[in-house]
Amino acid sequence: MIGAPGRDVRRRSIRVALTATALVAIAYLVVSVAVVAIVTNNLTAQIDAHLIDALAHVPQGQQPGGGREPPPGDRPGVLPTLVWTVRSDGTVIKNESDNPDLPADLQAVSGPRTATIDGVDVRIAGAPFGDDYVVVAQTLDTVAQAQSTLVVAVLLIAPLLLLVVFLGAVAIGRRVATPIELARRRQLDFTADASHELRTPLSVIEAQTSLALAQERPAAWYRSAFERVDHEAGRMRRLVDDLLWLARFDATEAQPESEPVDLGVLAAQTADRFAVVAEARRLHLEVRAAQDSMIVAAPPEWLDRLLGVLLDNACKYAPDGTAVTVDVAAAGNRIVLIVDDAGPGIPDEERERVFDRFHRATDAKGGAGLGLAIADAIVRATGGRWQISTSPLGGARMSVSWPRALAAPREAVGARGTSAGRPAPAAGQAAPAAGIASGAAGPGEPDEPARP
Repeated sequence: MIGAPGRDVRRRSIRVALTATALVAIAYLVVSVAVVAIVTNNLTAQIDAHLIDALAHVPQGQQPGGGREPPPGDRPGVLPTLVWTVRSDGTVIKNESDNPDLPADLQAVSGPRTATIDGVDVRIAGAPFGDDYVVVAQTLDTVAQAQSTLVVAVLLIAPLLLLVVFLGAVAIGRRVATPIELARRRQLDFTADASHELRTPLSVIEAQTSLALAQERPAAWYRSAFERVDHEAGRMRRLVDDLLWLARFDATEAQPESEPVDLGVLAAQTADRFAVVAEARRLHLEVRAAQDSMIVAAPPEWLDRLLGVLLDNACKYAPDGTAVTVDVAAAGNRIVLIVDDAGPGIPDEERERVFDRFHRATDAKGGAGLGLAIADAIVRATGGRWQISTSPLGGARMSVSWPRALAAPREAVGARGTSAGRPAPAAGQAAPAAGIASGAAGPGEPDEPARP
């Protein structure tokens, strides 16, 4: 189950990384070509400026019998400038004896251009001076050297850059794609499990109606069939309600507004609703809360739903005649809610998956495995922390803690706690006991319980 998503993510990440690397390689090539072109143009423009400046200086040195000032290109650190003077009679005079001969087709050159003289690429320009014509040139060795250096740098950097891009894209792709792939597979599993859970009650209802329509039967049989249909319809309705709640929760970007809620008062109210269930199974249901206000900040309706899930599970799995206890206590700067039962408990190997949707930790009948998924969604959304362990009663201990909110008068906070739409305990009904009973594990919980 884990290997398949990992292989899929790895293959997809490699494909994405190869695509990203190819795009980077193309962009790198375009940028490199642009850089080489820009550098070449800049260096060529500098040479052209030197040639134009040389044309302004060369004629001064061509006066008969006089020396001449070296053109700028002859100064230290700059490639020498070649100068030719073309007389009106066609004679070509070199400024240096070792200058190459000026080809005939370049003796009337004007604006700067690139040409080849004796197999060497040069930039050449010329201008008239009286009856003569002066031609100057400078080799493109500096441009060629700069181009060579840039090409070597590009070729050396490219493999390292592309390797870093590929490995980085693979790592980022796997990091991003893994939760997406897991979410996709969970969604597929969720759809399959939901279909399976809905198919069972629908099959029972269809079978009962088919049998009822097949022939006339006694009234007792019809009553029994309607009871089965009613049971399966109720089960299907609860399943659909849970599915709708989870769908709304997943689709909601912002949670309802948090309010200060006295967890002890809310626990007593929720336990009061389960008093009939506990009495029918001869369960001893007890709520034990400290006298101080146990205030947490959360949407009251969510905490009410969470308490309902925990008490429903505890009453469902606790054997008849045993006890279910709810403790609300302070542990450092946190408020801890603990629900204990005497049921089969949750095996250690199941505690990692107990919050998965449609997963049941025991083989006991009843429920679709969505209750604890809803509870976990509420705990995570309200900043709570889970701790699952073995109860002193022999069953499961479900513990949740939240940061403690500012204290408030118990009566006022209790009124807020009932805003989940549940009535407060009437006179004569069960109320929170004073203090934590001896042997309760509430105060002994760690300051920051952790989800398994």
